Amino acid sequence: MSFTFYHNPRCRKSREALSILEEHTDDIEIVEYLKEPPSEVELKRIIGLLGIDAIELVRKGEDDFKINFKGQDLPEGEWIKAMVKYPKLIERPIILKGNRAIIGRPSENVKLLF
Repeated sequence: MSFTFYHNPRCRKSREALSILEEHTDDIEIVEYLKEPPSEVELKRIIGLLGIDAIELVRKGEDDFKINFKGQDLPEGEWIKAMVKYPKLIERPIILKGNRAIIGRPSENVKLLF
């Protein structure tokens, strides 16, 4: 079964997680989510597979968050729309395998999918 890896190649943690994954398989679809942001439907699916609330996937240290959303208590759907509009807000990396998903922080979390 293949892996889908939501990746930011400029992120050291994302590169580390990808390296661990590549040690175990070459069946990886890499999605550079800053170039190809997930749709609302895709993001809802990912959040469901992760078993978290949308706000837990938001990177609160990003300028886009500080400028546009700091201090706001938005409904689930609005956080999803925010991440689609501002993909830098999405925590990285995210790895999917079938009906399972993990956030690759720390990088060793990738091993949970084997």
